[in-house]
Amino acid sequence: MNVLHAYKVYRPDVDGGIPEVIAKLTRPNASGDRAEILVARDRGLPRRYVFDGCEVRAVGSFGQISSMPIAPGFPFALRRAARRFDVLALHYPFPLNDLGVALGIPDEVAVVVHWHADIIGRGAVMPLLTPLIRRTLDRADRIIISHQSIFDGSSLLQPFAAKCVSIPFGVDTSEWTDVDAALQRRIEELKQRHPRLIVAMGRLVPYKGFAVLLEALTQIDGELVIIGEGAERDNLQRLAARLGVSDRLQLPGFLPRDEVKAYFHAAKLFTLPSVTIAEAFGLVQIEAMAVGLPVVNTALPTAVPTIARDGQEGLTVPIHDAPRLAAAINRLLDDPALAGAFGEAGRRRVATHYEQSVFQSSVRQVYEFAVESRRNRSPRGETKT
Repeated sequence: MNVLHAYKVYRPDVDGGIPEVIAKLTRPNASGDRAEILVARDRGLPRRYVFDGCEVRAVGSFGQISSMPIAPGFPFALRRAARRFDVLALHYPFPLNDLGVALGIPDEVAVVVHWHADIIGRGAVMPLLTPLIRRTLDRADRIIISHQSIFDGSSLLQPFAAKCVSIPFGVDTSEWTDVDAALQRRIEELKQRHPRLIVAMGRLVPYKGFAVLLEALTQIDGELVIIGEGAERDNLQRLAARLGVSDRLQLPGFLPRDEVKAYFHAAKLFTLPSVTIAEAFGLVQIEAMAVGLPVVNTALPTAVPTIARDGQEGLTVPIHDAPRLAAAINRLLDDPALAGAFGEAGRRRVATHYEQSVFQSSVRQVYEFAVESRRNRSPRGETKT
């Protein structure tokens, strides 16, 4: 199978949960499948490159508005590229995907939508976007969600229930637990320099709740590293200075995977302080749990608090509640036995429920079904008998 994955941005321009999912699905495998990635630049001229063994085409962009690349060439690039593939895997939310589909995708190309989350906070433009999104969902052969709560909370998905398949994300636990001698030295160095280290990771955007986390840091005896890039970086630095916590905050930006692993292994806990339903799953929680970190997350009406569960693999606090967030983090920093118990429970939960091979094989089965469904249709779209 030849599969084209389309989304708004990718590494190394921007990292995050959706790029990580795409990376997992495009790594070379024994099946012989071929994958490519089509994205827009965060900002800059178009380019082609290979990342983690997969060819990436990044369409030029004039920058971003509200986390959306200004890339007028993307829909045309998607239309042209789609005809070379068996499966078009569209990762949402990204309205330029819908414009590309509206331009016309060949009937023989299967379309699978990876619906990661609804578009949040764009009420003014939703009347324009909704017909385009519905057209894409109508054209789709299958729609993949990571948790039932995503379907339950989306009015756009409700009419397409028969197409929806729930497949939770997974991680390769060995990728996070294997530590060589050089990495162990780096871990020990970080532990000595930062004995009460808190780690968070994600794009520096408002819905991640990092501003609330900085407010909580004023009430915490510890140091914080937030790994990731994004438009909120300068705002977070200014907020940290105003709150007087700049000396206990690191914003290192994008880090290579081994350096991320070093910080995770050196930390005492992981926190996901997200504040809106744009955080539909929180894949990074599973990565932290694979390392053995307890998790402090927020009580979103999404999959987030069902992955690291309150009182089992971590602690869950109300959204936008800096004092409660600080109290939960302090509790784990001050009680190593409790933190250790949560961490071990997290390891077991990942091994039981979130194995990467299961995720990859389940998605591949959906792709195969979509391709076969397309092949069994007549030119008029009627099912062959």
